[in-house]
Amino acid sequence: MRVVVAIPCLLHGGTEVQTLALVQALRAAGHEVGVACYFEWDARMVENFRRAGAEVFILSESGVRPKGLWPTFRFLRRHLREVTARFRPDVAHVQYMTPGALAVIIFRMLGVKDILATLHTGADIYSCNGLKVVRFLTHRILTATQCISQTAERSFFGDSTLLTASESSARAVLPKHFTIYNALPSHITLATSPRRHSGTAPLTVGVVSRLAHIKGMDLVVPAFINALSVDSRLRLLIAGDGPLRKEMERQVAEAGLSSYVNFTGLVKAEDLERIYDRIDILLMPSRSEGFGLTLIEGMARGCVPVVADVGGLPEVLGPELAGLLHKAESPEDIAAKILEASRSRERLDRYSSVALERARHFSREAYGAAVKSLYSHL
Repeated sequence: MRVVVAIPCLLHGGTEVQTLALVQALRAAGHEVGVACYFEWDARMVENFRRAGAEVFILSESGVRPKGLWPTFRFLRRHLREVTARFRPDVAHVQYMTPGALAVIIFRMLGVKDILATLHTGADIYSCNGLKVVRFLTHRILTATQCISQTAERSFFGDSTLLTASESSARAVLPKHFTIYNALPSHITLATSPRRHSGTAPLTVGVVSRLAHIKGMDLVVPAFINALSVDSRLRLLIAGDGPLRKEMERQVAEAGLSSYVNFTGLVKAEDLERIYDRIDILLMPSRSEGFGLTLIEGMARGCVPVVADVGGLPEVLGPELAGLLHKAESPEDIAAKILEASRSRERLDRYSSVALERARHFSREAYGAAVKSLYSHL
């Protein structure tokens, strides 16, 4: 089968990392894969997709997006027509990021028989009209819509189905919407054993994130300052870059805590495992998360998660709660949960063990089997 995977950008976000996992799973299942990138792109990420065996189509060499609805529609229609004429796909798998609806409609206009869409967020970031569009496309145009957590799927559609390989193969008809969990990326391996924390060594609290408001990064430094006032052994590692970096650096400087905080800047994928191995307590104070790819990466390396009680994060932590949940947008509760985790090294060890075990549920093998079974329905 020939599958064109359509995505607005190929940069270094979680959506691109998971889309790479999709391409790898499709290639492993024997499908031919093309990747159509509409706008922004990075040469290293493009090369990652080519190494995975995909033919990559760059629609905008400059990476510039057209301004306005109709110029965007005309741009996509012209270039996606060229891609479909050259690649002749049996299936279009649209990564539903703005302008996802336009791509779905254009592929239907171009006569692609089966069109899938993957929603990489929960419904909380959509307007009322945006939700209506997603539901209309799912029930009237798309072959099916994939979500990345059951919590996210319920937020869009009111109910959910977790589509594993065995669940998919047992179904005669593919449901109109379902969940396939994200997979642990290929650049992160499962730790061979849980962490063992000594009683006297400093503890590193860390974030691995785009430094943006939606990720709750404005809450990190205030929460750390609060926790540090109680436990002076704590240190803070901030890995990533983004629009809030200067503000976070200002917060640290004004508190006189530069010797306690380390900013690494943007980290290459091949270096992420080393970063996680430096982090004892992993913070994810996000305001919205459909799944939380960083969460399973950190759990796979034995980090103890302290995450916001939003979106798919509690679901990913699992029924045994492989970490601690804090109240959304509360630096005071983030600090309280950091201190709850750090108070007992035995408790940290236990959480690390549960986190590592939970990470096994998101293996690349399980994801690949689910994707293979999904495509067998087409």
